[in-house]
Amino acid sequence: MSDPRYDYDLFVIGAGSGGVRAARIAAGYGARVAIAEEHRVGGTCVIRGCVPKKLMVYASQFSEAFEDAAGFGWSRPEATFDWHKLIASKDAEIDRLNGIYIRNLNNAGVEIVMSRATVAGPHEVHLAMENRTVTARVILIATGGTPWLDMALPGIEHIITSNEVFYLKDQPKRIAIAGGGYIAVEFAGIFNGLGSETTLVYRGDEILRGFDDEVRTALREAMEARGVKFVFNDIFTGIRKGPDGLSASLKSGGTLTVDQILFATGREPATDGLGLEKAGVALGLRGAIKVDSESRTNVASIYAVGDVTNRVNLTPVAIREGHAFADAVFGGKPTHVDHTLIPTAVFSQPEIGTVGFTEQEAAEAFDCVDVYSASFRPMLYTLSGRQEKMLMKVLVDAETDLVLGVHVLGHGAGELAQVLGIALKMRATKADFDATMAVHPTAAEELVTMRTPSRTLRRQAA
Repeated sequence: MSDPRYDYDLFVIGAGSGGVRAARIAAGYGARVAIAEEHRVGGTCVIRGCVPKKLMVYASQFSEAFEDAAGFGWSRPEATFDWHKLIASKDAEIDRLNGIYIRNLNNAGVEIVMSRATVAGPHEVHLAMENRTVTARVILIATGGTPWLDMALPGIEHIITSNEVFYLKDQPKRIAIAGGGYIAVEFAGIFNGLGSETTLVYRGDEILRGFDDEVRTALREAMEARGVKFVFNDIFTGIRKGPDGLSASLKSGGTLTVDQILFATGREPATDGLGLEKAGVALGLRGAIKVDSESRTNVASIYAVGDVTNRVNLTPVAIREGHAFADAVFGGKPTHVDHTLIPTAVFSQPEIGTVGFTEQEAAEAFDCVDVYSASFRPMLYTLSGRQEKMLMKVLVDAETDLVLGVHVLGHGAGELAQVLGIALKMRATKADFDATMAVHPTAAEELVTMRTPSRTLRRQAA
């Protein structure tokens, strides 16, 4: 039931995946809802994140497909690539999705306010473009994250981030990428596949910190075989713009000369300047909004979902959190989001699909772990002559037979991760995997035909 003391029952700041879902579901329960967005409706994922990135991944994979086609009897005339056509097609698709998001909000009865919005109090939101303040019984912060940059780095003004990379006027012939996380790794694959000379510079000694070590190493070796260059244990110390492009100095003393430098050195919650301090909202590390299991802040009328809370920074998680918030607050259906056993894909080349414990995490958490690991050349590459191997790995608690984690590196790994996530969520055992009939001939059949552990991990008694 609406409260006449307020202009809205719910005001959402940020029209990304989590905010839009929350707004639509709350409106479906009869709430008066408004949502504010200062950029474009759809948020990071749709406008300048996973959707355009995946389109560019697809584009970059054709170079490999053309090479492999010869082994299957296809002639290979010289292929050419048009960057401008790709970007125009990508832009058209993003415009289409942006329109769908707007239409869905309108159809749900949500008022869209194209303005920067800030918190002016526990029940107040200031709209900068209109220079007015509105009131709401509940405020939801869903502003997501933003690229983190070391603004003290000399020449930082010459770099681009994942926000700008989708709108480059021309394809760089040479590109350096700073970072070792999934964004850096994915763009290294994209530009390498499109024909750019690609170098990845990372302060650590291996890419994808936090992922399974065996998978990390196998991916890096595969990327090196495809032509990506890696510089580890190093960072940029300065960037200068010259007649030959950008000259980047490294801490090790080396220099890179490239046409573009992409920084993918992490993201941080987009809370700067939101006025949260005026309402007394507590913030945590790197400005993340502190919330409880119901996404409520320390201020009873203010909630937050998605990357701005820095819990699990994935689009489906933000959507689930937004939906759960609306169900609980406006639908009378208390719902808690389970942040465990979340399937994840990295659209690297080759691709990663993963769910559950890594081998390192399993070894620390369980006394007896059996590791089933298989590395093999998939049928897809037998006639093409490509030597790249696929990796599949299953981790099992030897005492209970429970499958703790599954990791796949290779073609279609992301699609597999979604299905594997269901199995692990249902607490599948190794016996369940073994009892499942194999689908032949597929690469995935390896998951149900591995019978003997590759190694066993046993924790010594104290």
